Amino acid sequence: MAGEGGDGEERPEQQMTTISCHFFGEPEKPPAFSISIIENMKEDYGLFVWPCSIILAEYVWQQRLRFSGVSVVELGAGTCLPGLVAAKLGSDVTLTDDANRLEVLDNMRRVCELNKLKCKILGLTWGVWDEPIFSLNPKIILGADVLYDSSAFDDLFATVTFLLQSSPGSAFITSYHNRSGHHLIEFLMEKWGLKCVKLLDGFSFLPSYKASKLSGNIQLAEIVLDHQKETSSSNAI
Repeated sequence: MAGEGGDGEERPEQQMTTISCHFFGEPEKPPAFSISIIENMKEDYGLFVWPCSIILAEYVWQQRLRFSGVSVVELGAGTCLPGLVAAKLGSDVTLTDDANRLEVLDNMRRVCELNKLKCKILGLTWGVWDEPIFSLNPKIILGADVLYDSSAFDDLFATVTFLLQSSPGSAFITSYHNRSGHHLIEFLMEKWGLKCVKLLDGFSFLPSYKASKLSGNIQLAEIVLDHQKETSSSNAI
């Protein structure tokens, strides 16, 4: 959505900003709704709605009974579409992204206001144990396309494991492109005592009109603590 300057010409930063609208459910059939997202093509990754985000948001919508009234944390939220869908469904949502990316955190506040949703906004850098992380006890952790930079995988899994341990029975639900780092993901799940309890083709549950606009080999995984491994480790001590 471009604005105009005093001279009637669009400013460069305004030319790069747009608002996309994302629909969930059948129009005019409750509880169908839409979420508006402010995107900025000038920024690197954090302010663009990627396919993984659309797929994870659709999964949240389809699992809406599971999200009603629960505590949800979205990691690396960026434009935060999945988290906003959860908030619309009645979750108590905390949206997080790298504490150093102030423009992304500011955009989160703006998009919450645009959709008239109340979410907590938190700067949270993976692998850094600042005070705010200790107050989080999510039932569900969301992460769309957070597995794209292999150098950050270890810090991400350290943070996910800490959050899962802080809330018994919780789960990490993530959508990701099935790239060459798949074996690294499996190694890190083993390292941090995690296990995958659900793995889906991201397009298997996506409505055809949404799937036709996306491409890629995208997986959706649900990851939890591996209690069997925890028990084995305790017995070995």
